[in-house]
Amino acid sequence: MSFYDATVPAFVQILSSLTGLLNKAEAHCKAKNIQPEVILSARLYPDMLPFTKQIQLACDFAGKASARLAHVEVPTTPDTETSFEELRQRIAKTIAYLKTFDPGQFEGADHKDVIFPAGPNTSLTLKGQEFVNRVAFPNFYFHAAIAHGILRHNGIEVGKRDFLGVA
Repeated sequence: MSFYDATVPAFVQILSSLTGLLNKAEAHCKAKNIQPEVILSARLYPDMLPFTKQIQLACDFAGKASARLAHVEVPTTPDTETSFEELRQRIAKTIAYLKTFDPGQFEGADHKDVIFPAGPNTSLTLKGQEFVNRVAFPNFYFHAAIAHGILRHNGIEVGKRDFLGVA
């Protein structure tokens, strides 16, 4: 299995499932006459980031990690989404971006240095495999899982199959 095959399809699968979660959340809001902002701004705990930010960060970790592994310019995306539709568009753009990569761009990336920010004024360097295992995947899955948890906590009927995108 190539390093590309171990990363990009995993990102695409969960991002696609997040689109399904957004669809269920929006349908729930309509069925229960809940203002979308209630769910979009929901948090699991007051000091945690809201649902919208969880989706934005999942997209960022997928796109930026892939760019770093391919050693191409890391994209910047402003966090301006305020609706389910805008979040779906962000996910779609991220998936489209991920699909621009080809396996050759990831060849040897597991052993190459990856430099990434580790705070406002610092950066770290890890080998690609270490970067994926210790930074990219944990952060990506964390934000995707928290988004799922926020929806579940707010009574939206989503389960593991929804998270995995096999519902």
